[in-house]
This record gives sequence, C-alpha cells and structure tokens, in this order.
Amino acid sequence: MQLLKQLLLLPLFSALALSEGNSIEFTGVPRCGASLHEPNKALRIELKANANCIWQIHRNVNQTIRLIFSHFKFAPSSSCESESIKVFDGPSTDSPLLAQVCDDTDAVPVLESSSNSSTFLITTNAEAFTRNFFVYYYFFSPGSKNENCGGQLTGPNGTFSSPNYPAPYPQFRYCVWHIQAPKNSKINLQFQDFFLELDRNCQLDFTAVYDGSTTKSGLLGKVCGLAQPTFESSSNAMTVVLSTDDTNSYRGFAAQYSSVSLPGPTEPNTTLTCSSDSMRIVLSKSYLAFLGFREADLQLNDPSCRPVVRDSVIFSFPLASCGTIKKDEGHSITYTNTISLAPAGNAIITRQRNTEIIAQCRMKNNETLEVIYTTTNNAIQNLAARGRYNVSMAFYESDLFSKPIQYSPYYVDLNQTLFTEVTLHSTDPNLQVFIDTCTASPQPDFGSLTYDLIRSGCNKDDTVVTYPAFGNHGRFKFRAFRFLRSFPSVYLHCDIVICDSNTTNSRCARGCISRQKRAISPYTWKTNTVVGPIRLKRDLRAAEHSESLTEVEAEKTPNLQQYNFYTLAFVVLISNILIVVAVTLRHHKHQVGYSYQNVQSPF
Repeated sequence: MQLLKQLLLLPLFSALALSEGNSIEFTGVPRCGASLHEPNKALRIELKANANCIWQIHRNVNQTIRLIFSHFKFAPSSSCESESIKVFDGPSTDSPLLAQVCDDTDAVPVLESSSNSSTFLITTNAEAFTRNFFVYYYFFSPGSKNENCGGQLTGPNGTFSSPNYPAPYPQFRYCVWHIQAPKNSKINLQFQDFFLELDRNCQLDFTAVYDGSTTKSGLLGKVCGLAQPTFESSSNAMTVVLSTDDTNSYRGFAAQYSSVSLPGPTEPNTTLTCSSDSMRIVLSKSYLAFLGFREADLQLNDPSCRPVVRDSVIFSFPLASCGTIKKDEGHSITYTNTISLAPAGNAIITRQRNTEIIAQCRMKNNETLEVIYTTTNNAIQNLAARGRYNVSMAFYESDLFSKPIQYSPYYVDLNQTLFTEVTLHSTDPNLQVFIDTCTASPQPDFGSLTYDLIRSGCNKDDTVVTYPAFGNHGRFKFRAFRFLRSFPSVYLHCDIVICDSNTTNSRCARGCISRQKRAISPYTWKTNTVVGPIRLKRDLRAAEHSESLTEVEAEKTPNLQQYNFYTLAFVVLISNILIVVAVTLRHHKHQVGYSYQNVQSPF
C-alpha cells in the first residue's frame, strides 16, 4: 500500500519539481556574466557560440562560498582548450585557479572558496550549438559541524542515512560518506528507501556515487526523485555524496552496503612479450580490480595509444612508438614504456600515490629479456624521517606566477622569457626549496646531449635569472632556445635540495658554490623533477601546414604509382654513389659536436 501511494504521488511531485525548476530562472540576471551579492542563488545559463562570460560572487561576510555545477552540456566536439568553465578562488580571473570543468569531466563539480569571493568564467568555441549549464551557490561558515552528514565507513558492511531521516533533510547540505571495505573486495550499495526532490537532470537535490575513495574516482551515477538505486564498485572503495539546496526537502534516504571478495591475484597477473619490432602487454581485469582501477584509467607514455579490451586488457604496439624510450647501454638496447594507473581527472596536481606498471624489453644479441614491474610515483620515501615529500615543477605565464601553463607541449618563440617554478607540497613551514642544478635536453631521458642552465646553484646561462627564496617555492626565468641539429623539443631536468630553513649553514643558505669549494652541507632531502617538452611555435605552424597538405598529397598518389619502378631504380643508384663518397671522405671528416645557439626570433 505504501509503495502504491508513492507511485501515485510521484507524478504530482514531478510536476511540482519541474515547475519549481522553471522558476529558478531569475529575471534580471544577464545571460552572459553578472556580479552576484545574494547569500545564495541558482542560475540556469544558456550560451551560444564564441561566449566569454564572467560571473563574480562577493559578499561582505566572514563566510566562504560553495559552488555546485550540477549540470553542464558543452558542444559535442569541444575540448578543454576550446571551451570550459574555469573557477577562481577570489574576486577576479587573476585569482588562483580552483578547477576547470570540461565536457569530459566525469563528476559533479563541487568547489569551495577560501574567502568570501569567487569567480567563474565560461568560454565556448565557434560551433553552432546551444550550451546549457545549471549552477547554484551559497555562503556557509567553514568548520561548522552537521549532525549525521557524511563520515568514514569501514568494515565489510554497514548502514547510513541522510540527515534527519526519515524527517525531511535540511537545506544547503553537502555530505560525503567514504566507504572503505577490506582489501581484495568490492562494494555493493543498496538504497532501501530513497526520496529526494525530483527535477530534470537532478540539478537541485541529488545523490552522487563515485567508484573510488574520492569524488575524482569516476562517477557511477547521479540520482534524485523516488527510487531504489543500487551500485557496485570495482574496488574496495566507494564515495557517496548528498547535496541539497533551499527549495523542497523530502525524507532523504536509508542505505546499506556489503562487501564481496574479489578473486584478485596476490601477484601482478600480467604478461609481457617482446619481439624484434613490437611490445605486447596483457593485464587481467581481475588484477586491475585488485589495484582499484578500471580500463579507462590506463594510459601509456603516449595517451593516444589505447588498449584493446576483451577478456583482458591488451597493449600491443611497435617498439619505436607510443612514447617508448630507447636507451643504448652498450651491451644491450632497452625499450621502456610505462602504463599509468592514475584515475582520470582534470586536476593539475595530486598528493596521492599513483601506481605505475613499467615494461622493459632488453635486446641482447639475438635474445630478448622481458622485465615488468609495478612501482609508485609522486611519493618519494625519505628514509631518515620516514616521511614523503611531493615536488612539482611547472611553467607560468608571467613573473606573477599565478597562472600555470596547463598544456603540453608548451609552444614558445625563440628568446621568449620562460618563467619556471618548483613547488614543495608540504605542511611543514620550516622547509626551504633550493634549485641546485637545472639542465636542458632535447630528449626526455636526458642522454649525453645536455645543456646547463644552473649548476651547483650558479647560473650558467647568461639569460637565467634566479628569484630569491620564497617559502616552499623555487623560481627562475630564462630565454627560450633551441638545440642545433633540428631537435624539436627541449626538456628541463632540475635537481632540488630541501633544507631546514632554521639551519644557517645548510646547502640552501650557501647558494652558488664552485666545484673546488663544494662540500657536504646539511639538507633534509634531495630529489629531481622534470618538465617539458618546450617546442617552437614555428614547429606547431609547420605541423599544421603539413597536416593540411596531407589530403592534397593523397590525391596525387594514384598518379605517381606508375613512376614507382623508375624512382626505386634512381634511389638505388644515388645510394651507391653516396656510399662511395662517404667512404672516401670518412678519414677527412672532423668530429662535429652539439652546441647551443641563442637565435634572434624571426617573428
């Protein structure tokens, strides 16, 4: 009888919710940008092509802002570079970037400012398409505790419910439950009772479930209205979110979860096969589930090389492709590639450990040896203190160091000033960052061809300017250059020293030291970091020009086939002549080394 009553009432609630949803289109709000001062507001935004709209939220109160982008629909062919929502932690777009929301964002973005001001910018590309967004915000007091609103749930099974259940849930609540089951298991979540405000696209009150330990782990689903949804994780972690606004409140939900053991292996269930020209990596789905990742989380050094997913996950590619790094070790040649198992997302940095699977094919004489092992990065062990430091390096747009370059490769002009910052992510205020050495190389593995920008704390390039120490940041700038011999890219590799700022004779305090004066000085930890590649803008234009010519050349190909035989004969003849000339001149050829050229920009 109770179920029949709910089913009869559902159409009525649906009609009310839809009518209330229409009322949220506040009159007087400009379609493209606004300055907002209300304590809370919901915005239904509709934009066309080539929009560049800014909304600024500010209120003279000692509170912070929570922004919820509960629905966004970009143009189908858009990318983060062409259109997105950028949210800034302050009164303007010059404030620090909190997050960027794009068409492929697999989450319901909920962002919180650190002050009473926030700004978001929506840009769209030239495609003729109607974009729709729904965002609401409200001011709240940080640190205030809400009863029965989120928390940590551990163990093989458990129950939880929305605040005040079965009474109506409160307004303006954002509750997050983190469920952690035993290792080598997955989680089954069932909502035994579920009644939230119903509206189109679940824009007002909603529950979101994520397949992992955070809200960046991949969205399993977003629900509202009257339902009894169920969800299953791929690992032993799941995150559940409840978000409410200020319109209608209903009784909420009651949920229970249980864990199911996975038949995951105790050892990595992987195989690697190396041939003279290719590498094949096979990963079992059970092993990926054991690690807590899905097939969509995998990528090689070159993210465009995707796996084939069947009963297993298979990467198969030529040795010299997909970002494989080749190293000649004299007695053998090693080909190395890395499968990253980092959860997908648009974050710029992370403070979580990222699992990697590194595959190597070592070619020795006529034999091959396969080596595959799992490691972790972004968590370097400091044995003395048994702690972990996280260091990142990035380019910035200006000497304000407020807007990092978020794309790679970074295309620049010759002699353009490049601003570089190394950051230590630590809560210890007594640590200092010092850039000991920075070298440049045209290759990411930093082989024999390198060029010193900074060595032992001393500027070796006359364009390098090192900024004074600033907290947990090390900064310097230099002018862009290229390597001779037509190498297209430049990578930077920096050795970083981290010292106790209270130690007066530390390596960080000594600054530039010559080789003959170099001695052991106290420092807490030493590591290195790499950023790149940097490429010239003219290389970008050349690549675009080459791509535009591809179709034209393809049309000419049938007409050239009749000359293939004659062309081959001519090439053979020329090759023989070149071999004779090379042998003749071999003893007269001087060794040519690599050098650095600082060239005036032609642009």
